[in-house]
Amino acid sequence: MSNDAAGSQRGEAWLAALTSNAPRVAGFPRSVQVVDTRMGGAPARFIAVVPDADSAFPRARRGEVGLLEGWSLARAVQEVVAADRDAAVKRPIVAIVDTPSQAYGRREEAFGIHQSLASAADAYATARLGGHPVVALLVGKAMSGAFLAHGYQANRLLALADSGVQVHAMGKEAAARITMRSVEALEAFAATVPPMAYDIDNYASLGLLWKTIPVAEAAAPTADDLAAVRGTIDAALADIAADPHRDLRGRLGGENRQASSRVRECLAAQWRG
Repeated sequence: MSNDAAGSQRGEAWLAALTSNAPRVAGFPRSVQVVDTRMGGAPARFIAVVPDADSAFPRARRGEVGLLEGWSLARAVQEVVAADRDAAVKRPIVAIVDTPSQAYGRREEAFGIHQSLASAADAYATARLGGHPVVALLVGKAMSGAFLAHGYQANRLLALADSGVQVHAMGKEAAARITMRSVEALEAFAATVPPMAYDIDNYASLGLLWKTIPVAEAAAPTADDLAAVRGTIDAALADIAADPHRDLRGRLGGENRQASSRVRECLAAQWRG
């Protein structure tokens, strides 16, 4: 089976590298890998969604976030929140993101994938608002509801500066069908409209990323890549600790989000008036 057919292995590779291949927490499906380790001398939890070619749900075999993944992500985060409820210092949560899509299928719709993914997003938001520093590291694709459920609620979004890291509401093939364009025509159009583009540089121009991290080998990190990413995660955690806010207001400063900022200012003025 080709790598493309099996799904990207980037998430699993970076999870193993960043946690020194520590044992996975038992009790989760193969597609949701959870590692408790130490970072900077303090405990931390890392979470990644990875492909599972043997999943009982065919639509969730290539790293998609489906029913099992959504509920399992929620449990992985809620466990940390519950365990640290009375702790003076809340442990960090690091979401490693390489998710090509949410899982599309009749069974997913019938059994409530919207509730499953919403539970994951809610868990991450609850952790962030409760004082847990949450960092998301984008190492591959971050698409559609999968990204909303796994990573988007983080205090800080980090991304590898690599062409394989892409962010969008839907994959290129699906977007091409919806807009009745070829993939090539879609790419040409997206190149002129930053919010429609897939590449990480255009996404960064929206102000949503805290940092991009140049690496030599995005699919198989070198020692230098690993050191750069670890250092940036540490810097992100320090920045979160120094920030009195737990909301996502810091994402509104991008060069291509000036209109969004202006709309919010007008709404706030009307509300106060």
